[in-house]
Amino acid sequence: MDSGGGDTPVVKAAVVGGGLVGALQACFLAKRGFQVDLYEGREDIRKMEVVKGRSINLALSIRGRAALRHVGLEEEITSKGIPMRARRIHGRDGTLTNQPYDKDGQAILSVDRRNLNETLLTKAETFPNVKLHFSHKLTRADLDKGELAFSTPNGDAVSDTYDIVFGTDGAYSTMRRQLMRVNRINFSQEYIPHGYMELFIPPAKDGSFGMLPNYLHIWPRDEFMMIGLPNQDKTFTGTLFMPFDEFDRVHAKGEEGVIAFFQEHFPDAINIIGEENLRKTFMSSSGLPMVSVKCYPYHHKDKAVIMGDAAHAMVPFYGQGMNCGFEDCVVLDEILDKHNNNFKTALPEFSKIRSPDAQAMCDLAMYNYIEMRHLVNSKLFLMNKKLDNFLFWLFPRSYMPLYNMVTFSRIRYSIVINKWKHQKKVVRFCLLSTLIALSMLLGVGFWNRSHITHHHRFHWGSHWHHFRARWLRV
Repeated sequence: MDSGGGDTPVVKAAVVGGGLVGALQACFLAKRGFQVDLYEGREDIRKMEVVKGRSINLALSIRGRAALRHVGLEEEITSKGIPMRARRIHGRDGTLTNQPYDKDGQAILSVDRRNLNETLLTKAETFPNVKLHFSHKLTRADLDKGELAFSTPNGDAVSDTYDIVFGTDGAYSTMRRQLMRVNRINFSQEYIPHGYMELFIPPAKDGSFGMLPNYLHIWPRDEFMMIGLPNQDKTFTGTLFMPFDEFDRVHAKGEEGVIAFFQEHFPDAINIIGEENLRKTFMSSSGLPMVSVKCYPYHHKDKAVIMGDAAHAMVPFYGQGMNCGFEDCVVLDEILDKHNNNFKTALPEFSKIRSPDAQAMCDLAMYNYIEMRHLVNSKLFLMNKKLDNFLFWLFPRSYMPLYNMVTFSRIRYSIVINKWKHQKKVVRFCLLSTLIALSMLLGVGFWNRSHITHHHRFHWGSHWHHFRARWLRV
């Protein structure tokens, strides 16, 4: 359906899911002049004291900021974020080392998930062509007809018909399941054997930050790790990642087992978190799962499309889940511009372009967990990091480290991986060529020295025999 240009009717769009990506997408659609209904299964989080679900702090970077800029929210959100310019590695023995993210001092921003979601919902509500519907759970969808049905807490059934439906309802998406009923969708889901637990890190006794704030703090311990991200109220949000089996072992030993575990692996964290806080958190909660989701395609005809975690949930170790979801909104907006809102041609292109990029980012997120919990302690890794930074300094236009491409650029994720692999091959080739050249030079030098030495010995021997003969004659 061509819904753009001239006298064509206003597009009626539904957004299913009022989380970060859904609220942002509603703003993007409103700016296009669409009539938008946003449906969220939860009640309005702006009226809730406690919001259940994931609250791992978010790391906002270039891709996410580009999307926020498009709807006029970049400055408001970044002003409430805290820049993190480097990793701060906490060793078992209490040693601290810093690993800067970028040679020019660029930073990722620690932002509060709830504040960001509330700000996006409020922004969406400012558009006269957007209506927000909370406590509406999707129960049925006839995507070919554009018919959606929802249930409400009081038992009412609500339904309506739309020209286009956007599914932004998270990793366990109902919209994705509806798409899979009518589409041949390749789908994979992988739970990693590690879970996460959030640990509240209070301010210091004098009300200041308990640790230096402009860092992503990491306690790498090979099979598990802990991280800490700063908040505006001088607290840190700590998150412990480790295998579920390890969580079970710690739980089984009770409160004293919790303290013993931290004394063994995170001794410097006990004082900043507090023993009582650790006991209470561990004994009242358990490790939560993390899932990686890949699928293709993302759309059904010209009627529906999924975005964000509904299309590509990823583990949180590259800090790109939200940034990738926000970039979905930008990419789709650019494609709709290109196709003049013609969903028949725009949605297939979105699937074709975005799926390989998102799947590449899912793979990178898995890789980064190994790097964060284990490799950051490796001398070889640190040597490679220094080489990366040196080459970036030497060839800033042609060489860029992997992390910088992902975090501080809008290069497509799939191209990032290809470029990274190509750079690694070139570096390996150059290093190997240098070693071979050095070996050859050393070999030639050794041969020349041996030849000269032999030559000198030969002449010295001749002179000796000549002298000896003359002496004997005398």
